[in-house]
Amino acid sequence: MFRFLHHQHRHHASHDEHHGGRGAGRGRGPKMFDAGAMRYVVLQLIAEKPRHGYDIIKELALRSGGAYSPSPGAIYPLLALLVDMGHVLTSADGNKKLHTITPEGAAFLAENRQFVDAILQRMGEPADARDDLRTLMHELKHAVITQAQDFQSHPERLEAIRVILRRATADVQGLV
Repeated sequence: MFRFLHHQHRHHASHDEHHGGRGAGRGRGPKMFDAGAMRYVVLQLIAEKPRHGYDIIKELALRSGGAYSPSPGAIYPLLALLVDMGHVLTSADGNKKLHTITPEGAAFLAENRQFVDAILQRMGEPADARDDLRTLMHELKHAVITQAQDFQSHPERLEAIRVILRRATADVQGLV
């Protein structure tokens, strides 16, 4: 079992953090991280070397092969949370803040090494390896919403979507 925080910090993740951020022309994509997992990854990046917020965003996009790029609205509040938790210190670096891991943050990472490594491994997997049910359901939901947006001009499209969804539901329920 993994040890989590000694005290709970609740923060409301941004819309992009919950839905995978903006990725390589794909628009909203499936969630790569939940709100809690993101803090481990960001802390790991800072442990590797002190970083600015923008550097963290770029590094996450790079490590995910462009499949995930968090918004500043997801990263900067998370950095503030890590500072509040005592896991990260900030120092002025020109107009920017440089984030450095604290001994408490390093100990927290060490205690959760197996979990952190699993998240980082998932990030590095090709997109095909992430075709789990959650991802596929997210993609289906996005396709339905996109195609149903202009249902008043195209009522036949809305009916076609209903037929497809009923058939898919029946097919899944009919699996043995």
